[in-house]
Amino acid sequence: MRAFLGSMTGRVFATLLLGILISSALTQLLADAERQRMIDQFRELAWLDRAEQLIMATEIVPPSARGAYLKVANRPGIALIEAGTHMPEMLPEPTEFARALGARLGKGYLLRSLAERPPLCDTAREQPLLFGMLRMKWRGTCESVNVRLRDGTDLILSVLPPRSAISPERTNYTFTIALFLGCIGFLAYAVARMTTRPLKQLAQAAKDLGNDINHPPLDLTGADEIRQASAAFNAMQARIRQYIFQRTQMLAAITHDLQTPLTRMRLRLEKVCEPDLQERLIGDLSAMQAMVREGLDLARSMDTTETMQMLDLDSLLDSVCADAADANQRVTLSGHAGMALLGRPLDLRRCLVNLIDNAVKYGHAARVSVDRINGAARIRIIDAGPGIPQAELARVFDPFYRVETSRSRESGGTGLGLTIARNIAEQHGGSITLANHPEGGLEVTLMLPEYYPGK
Repeated sequence: MRAFLGSMTGRVFATLLLGILISSALTQLLADAERQRMIDQFRELAWLDRAEQLIMATEIVPPSARGAYLKVANRPGIALIEAGTHMPEMLPEPTEFARALGARLGKGYLLRSLAERPPLCDTAREQPLLFGMLRMKWRGTCESVNVRLRDGTDLILSVLPPRSAISPERTNYTFTIALFLGCIGFLAYAVARMTTRPLKQLAQAAKDLGNDINHPPLDLTGADEIRQASAAFNAMQARIRQYIFQRTQMLAAITHDLQTPLTRMRLRLEKVCEPDLQERLIGDLSAMQAMVREGLDLARSMDTTETMQMLDLDSLLDSVCADAADANQRVTLSGHAGMALLGRPLDLRRCLVNLIDNAVKYGHAARVSVDRINGAARIRIIDAGPGIPQAELARVFDPFYRVETSRSRESGGTGLGLTIARNIAEQHGGSITLANHPEGGLEVTLMLPEYYPGK
């Protein structure tokens, strides 16, 4: 859930859902309040009509029969009784209901509001709001009014709350609320997906571009803004692809052009009579040829034209280690991954060969182990050398960088092996990390996911 809410889809979904719920709740509250106000207004008009009719009818009934008449005429909500000898305390000003009723009856009647309200006013039922989830106290007319008829008789008119609330007390809104929440939840999720899907496609395209520069371009679909962003992304990909192609072609041309004069130089060096000078010159020439060759390998390691295919990691490791052993290198292999990878066989072989050669060259031996962890293959290569200072671990991946104190130029190399290996690993969605082993030597850890992200 935390991961979902941390994503763009989850945040848009939560924002839409919360906004819809708050606006719906406010709308429902306003509608219930307006509905209640209209009902109270109509009820008060009905009470005014009923009170006027009851008072007018009571006045024409003989005083001796008024008590019996009122017992029959009184109805729930309006009650008219004869005043006793003790008159309750009066309010200094009549209430709005008393003034409205007095205006209807005319000048022959005297109406005064009583300070003491009927007992039912304090026990009136609460009115349900928002599908019964909220309750509001009764705020309608509930009061006692002293009515003096034209013959001087005092009566007490009681206006009482209704018997029941507007909505039935036991109405079950569970299904209604669940259906309402389900509908708005589905709507919010659909809008969130529709809004964030193009962003996910662009993010995935950027990830695929980092793994495979020749990945097919994005389809120009969706809204105008999305189509413009996709077109700009495709144009950027085309420019990067053209730049890499031109650079690779340039390095290939330089390498090809240099091979001929270097070969002629080697042939001519064979004619040098002084053996020591000849050996030094041939060594320098070999270093130059190695640098040219590895420079081209570096450029090719960033090119992804090789076809992706399924391959067995254990078989590939066994083949690489067997070739190293055949070349009289001290290499041992242990462990078993038992998983297949989608990758470029030649590139992965070059990556493993570079790491093993690096361990043998600077550490004189390589212990290779492989296992499986969290759906990825973990390949560890440990040498028997002096290791690398902690401050230099991150810099050895820079092109042409070598640690002079522990890995001198006397051991050969151009400083491109780790750079090429890291480029290949990242193109396959993996990573390479370096650490000094507690028992001595350098430990190189290569992580490769089971399924290539850009497949």
